[in-house]
Amino acid sequence: MDLKAQHYQVYNEIDDGITDIIANTGFVLGKHVEEFEGRFAQAQEAKYCIGVSSGTAALHIALMALGIGPGDGVIVPVNTFIATAEAVSLCGAKPVFVDCDGFYNLDIEKLREIIESKQYAAGSKQGERQITNNDSRITCIIPVHLYGAPANMDAIMALAEEFGLLVVEDCCQAHLAQWYGKNVGNFGVFGAFSFYPGKNLGAYGEAGALITNDEELYTKARMIRQHGETKRYHHSVIGHNYRMEAIQGAVLSAKLKFLEEWTQKRQENACLYDELLKGIEGVQAPSEMDAAPCVYHLYVIRTDDRDGLREYLQQNGIATGLHYPVPLHLQDAYKELGYEKGDFPAAEKAAKRILSLPMYPELTEAQIRYVCDKIKEYMTKD
Repeated sequence: MDLKAQHYQVYNEIDDGITDIIANTGFVLGKHVEEFEGRFAQAQEAKYCIGVSSGTAALHIALMALGIGPGDGVIVPVNTFIATAEAVSLCGAKPVFVDCDGFYNLDIEKLREIIESKQYAAGSKQGERQITNNDSRITCIIPVHLYGAPANMDAIMALAEEFGLLVVEDCCQAHLAQWYGKNVGNFGVFGAFSFYPGKNLGAYGEAGALITNDEELYTKARMIRQHGETKRYHHSVIGHNYRMEAIQGAVLSAKLKFLEEWTQKRQENACLYDELLKGIEGVQAPSEMDAAPCVYHLYVIRTDDRDGLREYLQQNGIATGLHYPVPLHLQDAYKELGYEKGDFPAAEKAAKRILSLPMYPELTEAQIRYVCDKIKEYMTKD
């Protein structure tokens, strides 16, 4: 992502905000964060927003506010960034992994199977292997709207209602994304967002936010954000230092005004990619639901010769990414859960084939055509 190009568009307003912060020496929380919270809640069509220090912090606060802890199993997509599972682990709960569908989101059939399965009942086994989270009862689902593509929230919420489960949405890559006209983050009890600099809405450092429509949970999440504080030096619950810096509030408020425009540009860029990649044998463009358009945090293609293509593009000055090369069940950090290679075939296959192409609002048509020309060159070189 070309962060410099984006900076020039918002420089003057950001500069004014930072100057005000320095003059008033209010560097943490304060009016700029509160202003952003109000604007972002409105943009996401939620009642409340809590500005925090990162997307990971947002997820952790949400789970803490819901009382998730030891003995709880929380369903997490196996092909997401590790922060989703880390938030579960930080609460003392156990991640319960589920495979992905063709949109890289939770496979609904597999999700139901996991919820219904006895493999997570105490004392049971999966084959000959003891799954170490088998003593955890599933209490929560964290759907991730990966790459900016909304997960099937109708099906997920139906399962949650059927089995009495909580839902916390990981919207860290899905700012302004909608599922059938409703903004993601409003289906579950919380929606967690990241404003890492490379995100669709990015800070000048680390930042995140939670949205909710529940006043009681909003109040509790605000306390957890600041050491469980109700008033200065009075603490009602155990919390953390997860406060948003004032500078990030100012930056995000300035940038938020352009988010709808930037999102539309990402979608236009994706359409051009789709058109130019069509017909190139061996390359599969991302799929999208008509009623749930992707906001394209990432534009991810699939190809069997992923590593060769990536090297060729790099040789021609084109940066690409792998999101993500190792599914969570194969990460050393989670080896104690007892999973093995082959447990999640869809995610494992995708991890070997996916390639993220350049995607940001400032991409030009000429740049996209150049990328696609080089892909075609490589795929037809023999």
